Parts: sequence; structure tokens; C-alpha cells
Amino acid sequence: MLNNVKKCITSSILAASIATFASTAFAADLEKIHFVIPGGAGGGWDGTARGIGSVLMKEDLVNQVSYQNLSGGGGGKAIAHLIETADRQQDTLMVNSTPIVIRSLSGIFPQSFRDLTPVASMIADYGAIVVAADSPYKDWKQVVAAFKVNPKKVKIAGGSARGSMDHLVVAAAFKGEGFDARKVRYIAYDAGGKAMAALLSGETPLLSTGLGEVLEMSKSGQVRIIAITAPERLAAAPNVPTLTEMGNNTVFANWRGFFAAPGASKEKVAAWNKAFKAMYKTDQWVTVRDRNGWIDNYKADVAFYNFLEDQEKQVGDLMRELGFLK
Repeated sequence: MLNNVKKCITSSILAASIATFASTAFAADLEKIHFVIPGGAGGGWDGTARGIGSVLMKEDLVNQVSYQNLSGGGGGKAIAHLIETADRQQDTLMVNSTPIVIRSLSGIFPQSFRDLTPVASMIADYGAIVVAADSPYKDWKQVVAAFKVNPKKVKIAGGSARGSMDHLVVAAAFKGEGFDARKVRYIAYDAGGKAMAALLSGETPLLSTGLGEVLEMSKSGQVRIIAITAPERLAAAPNVPTLTEMGNNTVFANWRGFFAAPGASKEKVAAWNKAFKAMYKTDQWVTVRDRNGWIDNYKADVAFYNFLEDQEKQVGDLMRELGFLK
């Protein structure tokens, strides 16, 4: 009887020890992350935040993930919200990309990346020029020919404001063909989902967007990608032609990454980056990245800040060249 009691006690202690070890070994380093997304559902910011958040959860790198779509003001509403409520945003990361540089230069909002805490650049996404599956445009050269006849008839939808990322990429593409980029008829929509709806409904014949936003739709035959701004064809999209192979030297990659509220501690920034570094090593991340046609573009903290300063100059020069800045 006594031996049985001892065995039960020993078994209980052993089970408790195993449970304690398991919970310690697999506990996430981060309790929660709240992702603020400056645009609507279906856009590149939305897909990036939700894709990364999903991997962080599945790999037990964070215990709880939540999302908030806060569109408006070309992304300015979300930036202002993060700054104004900084004391309540210790667990918040805002996704953003090249437009934070473009819109700051354009004066669309008064803030810049310097008013936030740059945490990490995560991925790069090449620009894509897209048509509906039944479009009369079979390739980029037909679009160029139509533009040469009458630029006003070649309407291009984009999920961001005039003078922003989608506009800049397609303007550069037409400039690469020798046209006046200011003649491009760009139709702005609030986020990629609405721009895609405009394309599929026939409201606009073309769409300028990120490759990651349309790759799966192209694979399923819903749309056709007639050109991308990569220097060469990508393994994730081997059948999609580049502008460069058609004699157009336009190459552009849009980074996407995360910012925290101003005043975020170095310890918190380090904890976020520790989780991101671990995420990059997982099979789950490889699956999500390749499905979206993204390229790893990791830069943390100081390196990210320095990169943003360099891009501010490069993009500013390009915008002045295209007539978007004086």
C-alpha cells in the first residue's frame, strides 16, 4: 500500500515536472502583438501583417496576435494614431512600406519615419502590372502601343493615392518606354481590394500593384500579370515576364516592415527582432513568403533606419525626375 502511494506521488511529481518543462520550453517570448494596418483589407500591408502574424502564432513565437485596419489619409491616420496614443501602444507594430517615405516627401501627411520607432524591414515585393483574364491586352507591348495612340484611354488602377507607390511604379514603367510619365492616367482606390474590384469589373483595364497581392490570383487564372519590375524572372513566378527582358530598364522593389510608437524601448525592439529572426528560419515562413512572391529583406533597428534615410534621397530624386516633386 505504502509503495503504491509512493509510486503515485512520484508519478504526479514527474508529470508536473514534464508539464512545467514543456510550458517553459515552448512558451512564447512575446505575450502579444497588435498589428495596425494603415489600409483596408486585401492590400499589401494587410497581407504582410496577417501573413507574418500567422507564422508567429503557428510557430509559438507570440502568444496572441490581433489586427486593426485603420485606413485614411494615405496612411497618415494610422501614423497619427500611433503617435497620439503612444503610451498605450507598447505591444503595437504598424506595418508600412515605401509609401511612408513617398507620402512624407509629398506632404500628404506631416510626419516621417523619424517620428516613429523603426523596428525592422521584413520583405521586398516587386511591382506588377496586371490585366483581367479576358483583357484584350495580351502583353505589355500592346499596352505601350495603346498609350502611344491615346494615353487618356489607358487607365491604371492602384490601391493607393496619386503620387504614391503604385502610381510611381507604373509612371516609371511608362517613362522607361520614352513617354511623359505625367500623362499616365492613374485611378486611385483605397487599398488593393477595391483596385482589384475595379479591374475585374472592367472599370479600369489595368492594375498597378505588388506581385504578392496578385500572384495566387494569376495562378488560378483570375488575372494575368503582363510585367513585373524585377531585374529577372522569379522562381516564384517563372512564367511572368519582366520589363527588363522587354527592353525597359525599370526595376523597383517595395520593402515592407514594421514601426513601433515613438519612445519604444531598445529592449522591446530587440524582443520583436528576436522573434522575427526565429520566424525566418521556419518552414511556415518559407511557405508564406514563396506563396506571395516576396523576397527576404530583413534589416533591423539601426540598419533599417539608415536604409530609410538612403531611400528617402533616392525616391525623392526619382519623384522630382517624374514631376511629382519640385
